[in-house]
Amino acid sequence: MGGIEAPDGLAKRRPSLRWRLLALVSAAALLTLALAVSASYRRAKHEIQELMDGQMLTVAQLALLSARQAQTGADFSAFVAQLERGRAKAPIKVPLEVRLIRGDGQVHAQSAGAPATGANGAAGFADLVLPGGAWRRLTLFEAPEGARVEVFASVARRDKEAFEIAAKTVQPLFVAFPALLLFIFVAVRRGLQPLESMASEVSTRTFDNLAPVASSKVPREALPLAEAIDRLLARLAAARDNERRFTADAAHELRTPLAAIRVQAQVARMAPESEARERALSNVIAGLDRATRLVEQLLRLARLDPLARLPQTETVDLGGLLEGIFVELRDHYPQAELRLEISGSDSIPGDADLLRVALRNLVDNAVRYADGAAVALFVRRDPEGDALLLGVSDDGPGVADNELTRLRERFYRSPTVQPLSGSGLGLAIVERIAELHGATLRLINRPEGGFEAALRWPSEGR
Repeated sequence: MGGIEAPDGLAKRRPSLRWRLLALVSAAALLTLALAVSASYRRAKHEIQELMDGQMLTVAQLALLSARQAQTGADFSAFVAQLERGRAKAPIKVPLEVRLIRGDGQVHAQSAGAPATGANGAAGFADLVLPGGAWRRLTLFEAPEGARVEVFASVARRDKEAFEIAAKTVQPLFVAFPALLLFIFVAVRRGLQPLESMASEVSTRTFDNLAPVASSKVPREALPLAEAIDRLLARLAAARDNERRFTADAAHELRTPLAAIRVQAQVARMAPESEARERALSNVIAGLDRATRLVEQLLRLARLDPLARLPQTETVDLGGLLEGIFVELRDHYPQAELRLEISGSDSIPGDADLLRVALRNLVDNAVRYADGAAVALFVRRDPEGDALLLGVSDDGPGVADNELTRLRERFYRSPTVQPLSGSGLGLAIVERIAELHGATLRLINRPEGGFEAALRWPSEGR
């Protein structure tokens, strides 16, 4: 038998945890990179704005000084030309345009690229949107003559410079990103290695090897999964052992009646007298009946054992259930003294057919082993704890104390009743039916004599 594995098709359709983690971590890294680029750009743009504003202020002050010293517009044009030559040495390659305006509002001199603006403007910085584009302007006045100097910087060129500086800042991040993805892949793979090892170890488990998974190398986060797998393996091992024990016991129990049938069949074939032959054939039929009952009990247990709960339930009137089965069993056991004892009108949710099976088994045991004593079917309240009892009692000799605890064992029969025909499964079936109904099987020797077997529902359990 192979290991415990998922179907290949199902495994292929399932999303890979490794690739999901890689996708999530890579997306997080990419988002972080995007945020870093955005933050770097904003910071670079802000710093360039401050630096440009300072540069514009310096140029404006120098322009005013040059204007005071210059006698003609040509002299100021020489200042502008000098400004153009110094632009190449500036840390920020954004051209500044300059205009000198006299007190009467007439342009005295200006650089070639200066934008056309109105003659009026407040002192200080201002952002302008002109037909040729957006500009940042600084205006300084020369008192008392009223002349002023305007310095312009192209907003588009300034933003371009900021973007280039930001790109240079984050360029190492883009270069390192593939290496980061490789590191993430290796880290995720190594991080999932304990799960892969555990999966590999579980896949080696077979029906003959259901040992617990070694949890020493399992990380703390995966420990609940490992413990759940160990509990499942333990249940599988217990079910396997029960199945093997059940199969072995069943084979042993079936071997005895089958061997007896074979012997009696040989006796019948070899018997010279018809009387002996008839007696042997009667024994053959009795052995077949016993084997049939055993097989029926085995099949019933096989159907009941896997159930965790009843497939469906109904409201069962226990008094009516007892009355119906009493009539049936009175006709089935005409030689037995059967009584009916009903106290109260209790109802429970359950399966009426299974409860009938339980009561038949209890009555069959009582009639078979109580040595002709009276047998009573009852439903009543237990004076101790107000529990509900449904069962069978007899006035027979009872059961030895050392055997009382073993009656629940499958295929167990007392040595004192071994010759009687029985499977040793009746009480095991009754106990399983009781469990499915939320009850327990109580087996006691009555203080007044006799034996009692009953399904017991505690008062808080109904």
